[in-house]
Amino acid sequence: MATLRQPDITALERACLTAVPAQRVAFDGSFVLRSFLGGTGRANAASSLSPVADPELLARITRIESRYEAQKLPVRFRSTPLDPPGMADALSARGYVEKDETIIFLAPIEGIARMDAVIRVLAAPDDDWMAVTATAEHQVPARRAEKERAVSMMMVPAAWLVLYEANQPVACISVVADGALAGFFDLAVVPQARRRGLGSQITRAAAQWAAEQGAAWLWAQVASANQASCAAQLSLGMREAYRYVYYVRPQDKVAALHFG
Repeated sequence: MATLRQPDITALERACLTAVPAQRVAFDGSFVLRSFLGGTGRANAASSLSPVADPELLARITRIESRYEAQKLPVRFRSTPLDPPGMADALSARGYVEKDETIIFLAPIEGIARMDAVIRVLAAPDDDWMAVTATAEHQVPARRAEKERAVSMMMVPAAWLVLYEANQPVACISVVADGALAGFFDLAVVPQARRRGLGSQITRAAAQWAAEQGAAWLWAQVASANQASCAAQLSLGMREAYRYVYYVRPQDKVAALHFG
């Protein structure tokens, strides 16, 4: 059997951009600029897709700032291993501070996927799915609105799963399959049902759905401060691939995302 080749950072970054659609997208050199409703950081930030040196970096940063300011959105730079050299120093010199460090977890999907007949798989989030995800601490109205509008913007297969107990929805997750890569998001368990393994159960079902779409790798993005969620990914056999942080300006008063 051929060895399964691990996807590189570029492939994972592109998968993230596909899985989290944005209403407006523009390019400036190696940077992709995305904006939506100001909810999720991933759909409302600029990030580089190439680590090649950029002689116009300072001018580019100024242009990017002006484009977000014109939309009355906070300026966010998503800093990954694909940053051009000197970007972090350039942003720090302008007063930017780091925020929301995130770990990208990755694992072969075969060892995680498991069929589960008690979990409903939906083509779009319904009221039960939205009710469960609303119990997550990181949800705010702008994030909810982005989730609702993003459904019709997806250009690759996606599913929304709900786990029930006694006919009551207790856990939810969404999953996006993009070729060999599948990412899951919005994992939530209602407070009264937590610490019983339901998060792992529904994650395995999401992985099974993705495997049926042809995915070979499962990835997730988790706030490094969310120790419980990080432990859950490790328990499934997922391992850290890389990390990213956001650079934001104090005057924009960007709230912590608290996702996981």
